[in-house]
Amino acid sequence: MTAKTHDLVLAGARVLDPETGHDAVANVGVTGATITAVSPGPLEGRETLDVSGLVLAPGWIDLHSHSHTVAGHRLQALDGVTTALDLEAGVAPVGEAYDAAGAEGRPLNYGFSASWAQARMTAVGGLPPGGGLAAGLSHLGNPAWQRAATPRQLDALFELIRADLAAGALGIGMLVGYAPRVAPEEYLAVAGLAAEAGVPTYTHARDLVEQTPDTPIDGATEVAQAAAATGAHMHYCHVNSTSLRQVDRVLTLIERVRAEGARVSTEAYPYGAGMTGIGATFLAAELLGRRGIRPDSIVYAPTGERVADAARLGELRATDPGGLAIVHFLDEDVPADVAVIDRALLGEDTVIGSDAMPLTWTGGERPDPMAWPLPPGAVTHPRTAGTFSKVLRRYVRETGRLSLIEAVRRCSLLPARVLEESVPAMRRKGRVQTGCDADLVVFSPGVVSDQATYADSTRPSTGYAHVLVGGRHVVRDGEPVLDALPGRAIRR
Repeated sequence: MTAKTHDLVLAGARVLDPETGHDAVANVGVTGATITAVSPGPLEGRETLDVSGLVLAPGWIDLHSHSHTVAGHRLQALDGVTTALDLEAGVAPVGEAYDAAGAEGRPLNYGFSASWAQARMTAVGGLPPGGGLAAGLSHLGNPAWQRAATPRQLDALFELIRADLAAGALGIGMLVGYAPRVAPEEYLAVAGLAAEAGVPTYTHARDLVEQTPDTPIDGATEVAQAAAATGAHMHYCHVNSTSLRQVDRVLTLIERVRAEGARVSTEAYPYGAGMTGIGATFLAAELLGRRGIRPDSIVYAPTGERVADAARLGELRATDPGGLAIVHFLDEDVPADVAVIDRALLGEDTVIGSDAMPLTWTGGERPDPMAWPLPPGAVTHPRTAGTFSKVLRRYVRETGRLSLIEAVRRCSLLPARVLEESVPAMRRKGRVQTGCDADLVVFSPGVVSDQATYADSTRPSTGYAHVLVGGRHVVRDGEPVLDALPGRAIRR
């Protein structure tokens, strides 16, 4: 009980706090950007919203979002996300990304890691710096940045990474799976740099030995050994899509090194298809068999076509290497493949991360980036709009494989904990406690559901009554608040 008058009172919800285990009906007071009370008794508010019958929880923290725009943020807000961070790829120079987002404003909190790949494109490949995610995608398959580095080039690479860490980057993003012949010694050195700086690395692992027998090092072994050798916190991105049918072997390895004291966290999303630039090295026609796929497993997003054959794939890779493509690795209609997805996502302490992708506009000229509803012609991967709601629908409501509070923990507290040692701002997120940030979701657990499909990829999720970022509504009564841009930069 308190005599304080709060700016906003959310009254009567079932309040879940995954850190303390609180799970009871309560009233939550918000003043400014902060939770100022969590009380079983009534609270006084300048505004009071009756949210009885709903669940109130910390907003979802997405560690793996390449969705950097206002439109992309709105889609994710309608999926319950309040903080969207691009940590696997990152951006270099990182200040460019922070400045662009800050100048335009964002609905959600945002942040970026230092991009090893983009720094390497400059230091080793001689490619121009900057250009954001679009530039990184366009050069993914360029062999210039993937070649062996000289000692001088490595020095230049490490200086670029250090400069981005000094500018507030949230760790080091490592797309080593896109440069699979890079020397393991370089990866280990970058992990050492991260340990020295006290930040995590976020790795898209290189091929597993089952996929590529002559790989310089098995991708899972590399992550585990780097954690053990350097003491760095190694975050294993989308363990589902890089491990595929070897997921049991990968998770067993990770569990073993954790038991030995290494810091390795894992992340997964609940879909069988990935999405990336069609020019990625591992999508060369002659390499597809390593992952058990064919050209027609690939859908080129700008046209929606299933790639007919190797010749068409080669043409698209040459003319539009940064063009996004959905890659169907696992068939979600096949129970054995669904079981692989489930095992990845349900591994111990696996974080839910969407790998949300940018919008591709198929109708020619891009419309007003602030337009809503999204104009016709916008496509993406359904995980952009539906990841977190699909987890709640499938794993809580339909199969019961996760309790509601455990699902909330994997969507909020666990991702905050990946970052909070080096990012003090994250110690106030992922929790519903007095003094914590008012990044909150209010939803109906019996209704919340993903709506996006591969055929209709931008349909927003449903079931969220309210989503607050820093105490301000970005979703109110189930609809996005179009003039709300309360997102704040998250920096180290």
